[in-house]
Amino acid sequence: MKAVAYIRVSSQDQVDGHSLDAQDRLFRELCKNRDWEPVSVYREEGKSAHVDSINKRPVFRQLLEDAATGAFEVVVVHTLDRWSRNLKVMLDSVSVLTQHGVGLVSVTENLDWSSPEGRLVARTLGSFGEFFSDMLGTHVKKGVSERAMQGKHLGGIPFGYESCWEGPKGGRQLSCVPEHPGSLHPVEQETEAGRELCRRYATGTTTLRQLATWLNSQGFHTRNTKRIADGSGILQGGPRLFTTASVRGILHNPFYYGKVKHLKQLLPGVQEPLVSEELLLTVQSATKRNSGRSSTLNPHPEREYLLKGLIRCAHCLLPMWAQTYASGHSYYREHKGSRGAGYCVDRSGSIPCGVPDKQVGRIVQAIVLPEAWMDRVLARIHLSDDVERVRHERVQTEQRLRRLGTAYVDGLYDEDGYRREKRSLEDQLAYWSSPALTPPWKQASCWRTSPLCGRKRT
Repeated sequence: MKAVAYIRVSSQDQVDGHSLDAQDRLFRELCKNRDWEPVSVYREEGKSAHVDSINKRPVFRQLLEDAATGAFEVVVVHTLDRWSRNLKVMLDSVSVLTQHGVGLVSVTENLDWSSPEGRLVARTLGSFGEFFSDMLGTHVKKGVSERAMQGKHLGGIPFGYESCWEGPKGGRQLSCVPEHPGSLHPVEQETEAGRELCRRYATGTTTLRQLATWLNSQGFHTRNTKRIADGSGILQGGPRLFTTASVRGILHNPFYYGKVKHLKQLLPGVQEPLVSEELLLTVQSATKRNSGRSSTLNPHPEREYLLKGLIRCAHCLLPMWAQTYASGHSYYREHKGSRGAGYCVDRSGSIPCGVPDKQVGRIVQAIVLPEAWMDRVLARIHLSDDVERVRHERVQTEQRLRRLGTAYVDGLYDEDGYRREKRSLEDQLAYWSSPALTPPWKQASCWRTSPLCGRKRT
């Protein structure tokens, strides 16, 4: 008899704890004892069996689809709750297996779904599994709420902090004496970097992308603990480089000014704050302002405005708002109050979104892109981060040269040592200023046309 196994764990801790390997081993032992042929193993990592839809478990759905091909005759699970903790899903899925003559066997419960007694026991166990899952969820929510009320952090430890406990679960040891409030203590270098992020963005002279580039150049990484599929579909975990999204997450995290967010509440935290509440709220206002999103409207994915943030009034040349009314009609309209009642001759006027959108659409469709335009765009994107890094290294080298001259004047270097150090720094400066590290569109040799922008320089 051809057999397959369905093995599943609900959390990343169980994946790392080799629970999947244990289920796999028991499946092969059962096949050996019953003289079955093990055909395949369906592994589902980090998926809950409490969900009410088969579509939310892709490997589970694939197994049911493969059952119709006749590739196997029996499915083996370690326990029935590995198969499903939702009674409806369990009954629907087993019904699919039955239609195609595929049996379901549990290693632990010794189930036989083909008999009336076995089906009764299976339904009973399924009901208990669903009840246990519901109660477990209730207790977890209660524990999370209590932890938030005590001012302790929820979820992963944010950038800038570190746990006072070391070692794996079950064998952790206290590394800080005495233990810090909330079992967290600030990390000096990350703390200064977090404060510098807020100070730089609050000045309005830098962008989120520039801040991410700066963090990466300083050797910092995110606190990512989740496994994310890469380009090949393989789950990869661990720290990652900062992006605009991860920097925005830091700047919008109330944890850094001493709060804990639970559901829609902000509760006092016991952790040591890294910045003042006034500074972080100023930064958050700046990010909201720079995002171009209206705070008076709820976001709706179905509402798309082609010219939002771009269209301007033809009379006063100031930006117009985009809004969808209760009737479902969308308009670009003039602001009210501040400028609508003054000098603009079209104050409080509006225009249906479809009119200018279609006009701009015809203009865009008439644009003829040069050959290999995608390659040019990608090259520009890949080089943009390197430009900032090279500029930073060049500035640092120039500053070291100036400090070296001051040190020589003060008698801290003899003449030979000064000349050697100066020659070394000049070589570094020549390297960071070399054409090989300069983007093509900034090189002097590109005075006619740029291979990236495709236009003449003036």
